[in-house]
Amino acid sequence: MSTFLIAPTIQQYDWGKIGKSSKVAQLAESALPGFTLNESTPYAELWMGTHVKSPSGILGSNKTLRAFLAGHPELMGDVSSVFDTTGGNLPFLFKVLSIGKALSIQVHPDKKTAEKLHAQQPSVYTDPNHKPEIAIALTPFRGLCGFLPTPEIKAYLAVVPEFRAVSPEELVRRFESASEHDDKVALRDFFTGIMTANADGVKGEISKLVNRYREGCEMGIERGVKDLVLALSSQHPGDVGIFCAFMLNLVDLQPGQAIFLGAGEPHAYVSGDIIECMANSDNVIRAGLTPKPKDVPNLIKSLTYRTAKAESHMIKPKPLPGTAYTITYVPPVPDFRVLSAKIPKNATERHGSFGSASIAIVTQGSGSVTGEDANGALALSAGNAVFIGANGSVLFRAGDEGMSVYRAYAATSS
Repeated sequence: MSTFLIAPTIQQYDWGKIGKSSKVAQLAESALPGFTLNESTPYAELWMGTHVKSPSGILGSNKTLRAFLAGHPELMGDVSSVFDTTGGNLPFLFKVLSIGKALSIQVHPDKKTAEKLHAQQPSVYTDPNHKPEIAIALTPFRGLCGFLPTPEIKAYLAVVPEFRAVSPEELVRRFESASEHDDKVALRDFFTGIMTANADGVKGEISKLVNRYREGCEMGIERGVKDLVLALSSQHPGDVGIFCAFMLNLVDLQPGQAIFLGAGEPHAYVSGDIIECMANSDNVIRAGLTPKPKDVPNLIKSLTYRTAKAESHMIKPKPLPGTAYTITYVPPVPDFRVLSAKIPKNATERHGSFGSASIAIVTQGSGSVTGEDANGALALSAGNAVFIGANGSVLFRAGDEGMSVYRAYAATSS
């Protein structure tokens, strides 16, 4: 058995979309046996993989995917020579996210930092792995990612008095006058001043800012972030993370567009439904826009303080050679690749073999998939997730509605 249906797991975080408005809930209701949708529950994430926190199951079995792969390591493929696959551990974690409220201002650690944090606080940082990630929009998506170019942050300081007032004036002036050689250190100190500012002072400046925006007194460049600031304030009143609207790139993605976030890049997803794939980790260092525990010192230490336009985070897909309907998203890390296949009604699409095990999910339509084992075709509909063993081709066949499939795997060579 090398091609079979798996049972994703659901995470019900507070920021998820509510009830049937959530793409996660829609997919789960369609394909997960025993799932009952509650219209008042937030459905935030659908996980597909082997992470110890919430490994996928195998439909029709009481085994987890992780346990099954531990007993059948040949299905993992060549990834075992590149990554640690001990205990049936896949190198990647595949997800669907439905974002109703902004996620935390956060950063993911690099491998060395993750190992250190896991050793020091295993209950908070639950694994020793890094967590680079890609987000691919399923619906219109909005997020904050990476520090704005330095001149743009300085421009906000010049016209947003509430923003300027939060960090000590000495740090603000040092940042404003820093040379290109020193601007990373100056940005670090200025950002530290913001994120460690007195909570009462922060709340006071946010109150002034929100009142000014509600009265329509914003300056020219503030118009681009006014709605975001007001939305964040309604979701997280008085939270220092609101000021990140003046420090991080605001990105709007249309379906099919993608961003990549490496270790040390600050970000916060704001709204929309996405496909997300990452290294197999759940390590998040938070500093704002969250009721969860914050770890500001480690976030400050983990940031790269790289400043760049939002376009530097974009991943542009390319056609997958040998296919008619499939594109591939290739991030600058080997832990994962993502394919997107939009197969027209009653058409077929063959994917050649990969040296890595993979997981695919149908996000729209229906059809079937046939692997190289003797199981025959597996019927697929929206929400079905399928494990595909390494080193075997598969044939996807769309039904009368067509079929949209996303598929994740790991790179086994450069």
